[in-house]
Amino acid sequence: MSKKRIRLSKDEAATIGVKWKGLDPVHGNKRHSLSQSQFDQLLEYRYQVETGKNPILEERVYSDTVPNDYEMDEKINMTSWDYENGRNMEIKEYCEKYNLPFEHISSWKAVTHTGTPFYNIVFKTVSAIIEENLTEDFIEKCIVKHVRPVFQSEPEMRVVTGYAPDNIDRLIYTDVHVALDPNGDRNIALYKRDWGEKEIIHTLDLMVAQILRNQTGLTLIIDELGDFMDGWDAQTVRKGHHLPQCMTNEEAFDLGLEFKITMIQKLAPFYDTIICNNVCEDNHAGAFGYVVNKAFKRFIEMQYPEKVTVFNRREFITHYEIANHTFVLCHGKDSSHLKFGFKPHLDPKQSEKIDQYIKHHGLYGAGNRIEFSKGDSHQLLFDMASSDDFEYMNYPALCPASDWVQVNFKKGRRGFVIQHLDGVSQNKTIKPFFI
Repeated sequence: MSKKRIRLSKDEAATIGVKWKGLDPVHGNKRHSLSQSQFDQLLEYRYQVETGKNPILEERVYSDTVPNDYEMDEKINMTSWDYENGRNMEIKEYCEKYNLPFEHISSWKAVTHTGTPFYNIVFKTVSAIIEENLTEDFIEKCIVKHVRPVFQSEPEMRVVTGYAPDNIDRLIYTDVHVALDPNGDRNIALYKRDWGEKEIIHTLDLMVAQILRNQTGLTLIIDELGDFMDGWDAQTVRKGHHLPQCMTNEEAFDLGLEFKITMIQKLAPFYDTIICNNVCEDNHAGAFGYVVNKAFKRFIEMQYPEKVTVFNRREFITHYEIANHTFVLCHGKDSSHLKFGFKPHLDPKQSEKIDQYIKHHGLYGAGNRIEFSKGDSHQLLFDMASSDDFEYMNYPALCPASDWVQVNFKKGRRGFVIQHLDGVSQNKTIKPFFI
């Protein structure tokens, strides 16, 4: 550990047990090399001399404290010492004084062996806070009061090209980022555009119209690949950086739920079976996205009990099999571990990770056509050649590019993809749509 070079008076040197070097003819007291413990003693001594009060010097560690790396910023004097009453503040008093959310603390430690006592606090993650506040029981009670089942024996028939009862339609969309403000906090984006309620619902209407215009069968699979919500309190689930947003948490929740429910209500009359797969392990939405999708599942399965099934998938990589196809779903990044995630272009490391997952679940044995479907990259890139065993498919974002992306990369293109699966073979037709 490095030594600290500090000028000491004769009394200070004697107090901390250091041999005093005397005076410098120009600068006064000479500098002395101090260890960390000597430096801490010096701060305590100077504090007592300055205030005439003796702070609590024994460190108190509470039973719920967990190891952490938080340290007090010396530039911000958030002292826990109550000068008026000559005592160390309790944790609740400390939080009230500095406007800290006491209810969101997971652990704390009183640090009093330095010259300025303070509290070392670890706060709960965004995901933990959301999951505590929005429980399944709370969601269900809110929904049951308003939902009435809709029973429809036969779907409405329309004249469409290539229609066959065994055909399966598949909609893939990702990265909606509800609440994103693409113009940034300063509102000076290169390519200004709105991504508020009006634009999001308009985008939904365009997507629904294309699904119905291209319908080929009675079964519809809707795969949403994550980052449906932009974040909670203008932070990603990782709390990595501030996010420019145009809605409150409540407004984002309402719009996200409306988006999901409205989509099904508009499509349900034309399909016999609708299956929704929602990827809920991602780097932006996290628990917030799961809560929205949980509310959606409760509502829509009550409304269409014989037609709609919703799977909210909380694993980083998950899969399902249908007809002669296997679809492995992944957002691309998770809520905590992966810093970079799956790249737009498949490399050997990523290929091995996917291959291990497929082998572990015995998916090769089914003999199906396997597709690895991912979002996150905000790009449409289909790779059917790098691997002989599976296809590596990047799907475009439904939302516009953020101000940060516009400056660092380019304007980009947003959209979604519709696939048509032959119910009796491995044939698959892919139709990208850009907005």
